[in-house]
Amino acid sequence: MAKNIQSLERAAAMLRLLAGGERRLGLSDIASSLGLAKGTAHGILRTLQHEGFVEQDTASGRYQLGAELLRLGNSYLDVHELRARALVWTDDLARSSGESVHLGVLHQHGVLIVHHVFRPDDSRQVLEVGAMQPLHSTALGKVLSAYDPVAHSEVTEVERRSFTPRTVTDETEFESLLDLIRARGWAADIEETWEGVAAVAAPVHDRRRMPVGAVAVTGAVERVCTGGELRPELIAAVRDCARAVSRDLGAGRF
Repeated sequence: MAKNIQSLERAAAMLRLLAGGERRLGLSDIASSLGLAKGTAHGILRTLQHEGFVEQDTASGRYQLGAELLRLGNSYLDVHELRARALVWTDDLARSSGESVHLGVLHQHGVLIVHHVFRPDDSRQVLEVGAMQPLHSTALGKVLSAYDPVAHSEVTEVERRSFTPRTVTDETEFESLLDLIRARGWAADIEETWEGVAAVAAPVHDRRRMPVGAVAVTGAVERVCTGGELRPELIAAVRDCARAVSRDLGAGRF
């Protein structure tokens, strides 16, 4: 029988300790709880920190679980399941809004479109499944950045490119925008990514109330907006759709 790898066993024990104890633990606490020398414990923590599984508070020096674990924890939810749960609701949203509907998930520092319902008219349209959208400027990306710690970490680590004069790139202004999104439960993109295009998006959560994706309505500014603002009925419809998909994923009522 193959032997277990001791370093991996110790790392797993360390993660369980951080998950089950106080929110933050110091090096001495971790080492003594696991019966490890401080040097050994520090080496494992440093590796876990480098991989994003552990974070260290700069003020206190204490350790806590890192955002990368959220990404792994959400991996049980297959993208195909998310798409399957959203099919009926996104079809209904496209029909009621008269606009295109996108379902997106976090992927490689951007938003991966995993489902696209065409605008229900006879216009020529291009299927965007598999396309990538930026995190910082699109409605889908901003919703994920506001609710998903991994997305937030990724969007703040990269240069935020200005696509139009409306794109928010300043860090302080962007963080304030994310606070507003969390407060109201939806995000807007009014010509921040593409001239003449506007969108509104809301987050989708799983049974643990974790963000696993976002749904958006996208269309021409003159149809999606009135007086320079998103139409209230579209905002309500997108939020209702996101809640319905979340309920189908076991999230309960929001």
